[in-house]
Amino acid sequence: MGGATLRDHGGNGPPLVLVPSLINPPRILNLDEQVSLTAAIARMGRRTLLLDWGKADERAGLSVAGHVEELLLPLLRSVGDPVALIGYCLGGTMAIAAANLVAVERLVTIAAPWYFADYPHASKQALAKMWAHAEPAAKQLGALPMEVLQAAFWSLDPERTVRKFAEFGRLDPSSPDARRFVELEEWANEGEPLPYAAAKELIEELFGKDLPGSGKWIGSDDVPVPALHLTADHDRIAPAATAPAGERIAIASGHVGMIIGSVRAQLHEALAKFLTH
Repeated sequence: MGGATLRDHGGNGPPLVLVPSLINPPRILNLDEQVSLTAAIARMGRRTLLLDWGKADERAGLSVAGHVEELLLPLLRSVGDPVALIGYCLGGTMAIAAANLVAVERLVTIAAPWYFADYPHASKQALAKMWAHAEPAAKQLGALPMEVLQAAFWSLDPERTVRKFAEFGRLDPSSPDARRFVELEEWANEGEPLPYAAAKELIEELFGKDLPGSGKWIGSDDVPVPALHLTADHDRIAPAATAPAGERIAIASGHVGMIIGSVRAQLHEALAKFLTH
């Protein structure tokens, strides 16, 4: 289905679909056995399905909304029963949109923006500047390369980028923490380019005009099902201020740390409580 597929990660019980961002591969949600979010959810008594968006060239021409309407919705309907839906980062934004268009059992977002107007002005300005330089080449290529997006992420917190490598230098190279650091860096620097139409809508319409937050995109964050929004206090990629309205739980972590860091136990606890009640 446009290259997108649902990958079964085990578990018994009602179905749950994890929706990753369009940016970076989905394996951050299943990085290794110790920190795997998919495995943790499967242990909560859910049949756990992880969406893989597939190759960018099979999704050429699709905007962010197009990914929701033409890929995500058909996959959700193919499961049969209404699913519980968990979206991470931009995947959470898209999960909210989907919950407005198809029956779901319940909804969780993790570090997901909805009110893009509440991003720091400097961050939006830097993103717009990057797009002004990259857009002509992206249009010609039909996609925005991952390297361009990664540079934009680094610019949000350059001191953190330097600090994390300094911390890595103090680790035992054979330790699990060192191995995970390398895997995480490989994940952060790989992945499919973002289709041009998706990049254009994301930067010009979502960030530039705040279509979701202003009610001019797909539906609203006031979905007709139980919903929970998990935010990270130190998130520079999707600051807590941009999160959807409704029930929120804040975790003292960063954007990726809440998934694979030591505080992931708090994330798992919040998910288990919400998914089993």
